[in-house]
Amino acid sequence: MVTPIPTRFSDEDLTLIDTLVTSGLAETRSAVIRLAVHRLADSQRRDTIGREIANSYRQQPQTPEDDELAMASAVALTEAESW
Repeated sequence: MVTPIPTRFSDEDLTLIDTLVTSGLAETRSAVIRLAVHRLADSQRRDTIGREIANSYRQQPQTPEDDELAMASAVALTEAESW
């Protein structure tokens, strides 16, 4: 089901939307707007995940032992390559 939502745009906004349609980003103005909403939602989701990851590191910081293990793993992976 599709529900129309009356929205007002400035001339500058419409020009930008039309430019995106002309560039081939989407076939219609509506498609550009829908794509923008989806990309904004994805950006918000990614920002939230990033904040959660950063907070988890603040709550449980990486230890020197973690650093040593990560370096040992990186060296092992590099040495396993057939360069």
